[in-house]
Amino acid sequence: MTAHADRPPAPAHPPPPGTPLRAVLWDVDDTLFDYTGSDRAGVLRHLRAEGILAAYGGEEAALTRWRHAMETEFARFLAGELGFLDHRRARTRTFLDRPLSDADADAWFGRYLTHYEACWTLFPDSLPALEALTPLVRQAVLSNAATANQERKLTALGIRERFEAVLCADELGHAKPAAEAFDRACQALGLTPPEVLYVGDQLGIDALGARDAGLVAVWLDRTGGERDEEPPEGVRRIAGLAELPDLLRAVTGFGAPSTIR
Repeated sequence: MTAHADRPPAPAHPPPPGTPLRAVLWDVDDTLFDYTGSDRAGVLRHLRAEGILAAYGGEEAALTRWRHAMETEFARFLAGELGFLDHRRARTRTFLDRPLSDADADAWFGRYLTHYEACWTLFPDSLPALEALTPLVRQAVLSNAATANQERKLTALGIRERFEAVLCADELGHAKPAAEAFDRACQALGLTPPEVLYVGDQLGIDALGARDAGLVAVWLDRTGGERDEEPPEGVRRIAGLAELPDLLRAVTGFGAPSTIR
């Protein structure tokens, strides 16, 4: 799978007049699911339980080191250099900075997962937004994570039934921001890009990737950022998901009802 599009970005164009908005594609981590908060709490619990938090410099230093290991090895997963399980092993070895057998790396990461999953939580505005959109548009997920992992996460969080499809990079063969990832997700829904809105928390990977692929692009900027600065052309910015239903109504008309029964 590729981590970026092979072709140059297409110019951003609004949907043709009268194009009905038929579906919303969602990012998951740090959009619906509080990945950063859950991961922070989980890894700190894990390092305390392992008795090694002080050895890695205390909370903030250890968290910085953990985040670096995650970003480095997840990028290799997205580039197709590592499978999902191998990327977890690599994260463990990179963080601990010592050689481990596959079995030992799996066991260490598994103990982390126990703490991390105990901390899983949605953002407070996620479920109300999903409920508000249910009568308006179809809903699905497009994620760079592994399909099995996101399926299990969404089920555990109690929202899997909200989506008619969970579309992920490992099965699509392309990762956001590649236009092919968005194209294939739209094809899976039987829709054209202008009929689909994408919402995610990362400006480059999510919003600009969706925009350049021809989707309606929404950037969820929970940090607030520089609110007096305009977002890039063709990108709509929201500070929270409570803004999304009204934004959808303002974008265009509505089309196909949900296929979820």
